Amino acid sequence: MRIKRITPTRLTALAAGIAACVTLAAPTAAGADQPAGGYSPARLAAAGASVLRADVAGTAWHTDPATGTLVLVADSRVSGADIARIKREAGADAGAIRVERTPGRFSKLISGGDAIYASSWRCSLGFNVRSSSGTYYALTAGHCTDGAGTWYTNSARTTAIGATVGSSFPVNDYGIVRYDNASLAHPGTVGSQDITSAVNATVGMSVTRRGSTTGIHSGSVTGLNATVNYGGGDVVYGMIRTNVCAEPGDSGGPLYSGTRAVGLTSGGSGNCSSGGTTFFQPVTEALSAYGVSVY
Repeated sequence: MRIKRITPTRLTALAAGIAACVTLAAPTAAGADQPAGGYSPARLAAAGASVLRADVAGTAWHTDPATGTLVLVADSRVSGADIARIKREAGADAGAIRVERTPGRFSKLISGGDAIYASSWRCSLGFNVRSSSGTYYALTAGHCTDGAGTWYTNSARTTAIGATVGSSFPVNDYGIVRYDNASLAHPGTVGSQDITSAVNATVGMSVTRRGSTTGIHSGSVTGLNATVNYGGGDVVYGMIRTNVCAEPGDSGGPLYSGTRAVGLTSGGSGNCSSGGTTFFQPVTEALSAYGVSVY
């Protein structure tokens, strides 16, 4: 799915400083239709559908199986009235929603990693991949490839990499660029870290992110299957939530755990001085969509 091109002038500046998420509302006490460990999967799904219908920019949500609640993360632009509107929309399922606040604003983090340049913006190369026929490609974020033609290795745009041959954003956030320049190397590494396989994230997994703006930072997976509403109709699904920091300039970059590829940087809030919340597109979905593999 395609929307209008992302350019640097469309970016929203991220507010500085995030120390921790603050719980503002706790789940209600268990009722007759509420399991001792929290709300049923059906109630949580209904609550999630209600949040989506409310369509409040700056929100992200995912279920927490450990507590049986729907965790709703709200950035600084989300008002108390917005939260009240979401809960009205949820109706009888409002008690399943646990609200957490995060400073700053969720934003798609254009640029990053080993920098690659489109006509008027830059992004990060996520992972080098190849098809069964031996053609080499680069994976990155879909909001980077959306509207992009040829990609380059340098800001002067004199050394071409190749063309965008696939792009999916919003709903998903992955895109693929073909290596058309035979003179370019395309190692199967992230920096000095060899990548040999791809895996699905699990809660608590230790992960590392690499980006040209902020370098290498590590943390852990804190949620799965998150829906993120960046605003303006840019809603993505099935994201990995982490406490790994990121800043503008890190978008599209790789998330990995040792030798295993895990995700592609989508967006988030905060900074790498005091921390942040960042969301990633699962890389296994992108690999499957394009019929390619890491190596």
